[in-house]
Amino acid sequence: MALVMVTGAASGLGYNTAHALADDGHDVVVHVRNESRLRDPDRWKGVVIGDLAQVDDIHDVARQAAGFGRFDAVVHNAGVLGSPDVITVNIVAPYLLTALMDKPGRLIYLSSSMHRGGSTDLRRLSKGTGSYSDSKLWVSALALALASRWPGTSSHAVDPGWVPTRMGGAGAPDDLTAGHETQVWLAIHGDVTPSTGGYWHHRQTQTPHPACQDEDFQIQLIEALESQTGVPLA
Repeated sequence: MALVMVTGAASGLGYNTAHALADDGHDVVVHVRNESRLRDPDRWKGVVIGDLAQVDDIHDVARQAAGFGRFDAVVHNAGVLGSPDVITVNIVAPYLLTALMDKPGRLIYLSSSMHRGGSTDLRRLSKGTGSYSDSKLWVSALALALASRWPGTSSHAVDPGWVPTRMGGAGAPDDLTAGHETQVWLAIHGDVTPSTGGYWHHRQTQTPHPACQDEDFQIQLIEALESQTGVPLA
């Protein structure tokens, strides 16, 4: 039985990921933005609450999560698309939670095929002017940077596909169930190849944007995130 945290678990892929893990008998801690968004409270090992668009709340989510001990896996699912908070929610929050929480056994970060249209201009990060595609490029690069940083912790990025969630829209063409299966598999499965550093789509590895695997860009990104947040990555 694994102890797994899923961010953005009020609806959509996060909710489906959390439910699939709980159905398999694992202890799931869900993150939701506010208490009114919590569904099926009796299903979960625990709940952490906070708005990942607010830096103070991100720190508080990390403090709440610490009360559960070291997680076997953390699924950084929370994300926004058409919002002025896209940089804070999609890249600053996963970075800060990663830096502030105890290192889990496995880290899984939600990317998107749209990351391939993202920019490597990190001035957009510091100015808060980055796009959704930028944020998904950066979080994918963060995931792959962490793959070799901490012994005992694996790290992967996942493109769940364009699925019919609230974010994806009712007309999205990909399969909704397939949208969360890879995250669940990476969180709990013992035989994953590569064991770390994969960019995944429907349990198959793909080649991401070249910057994601560029060590110089990874270093620049982490330095930019450390500078912006004031929180170093151990």
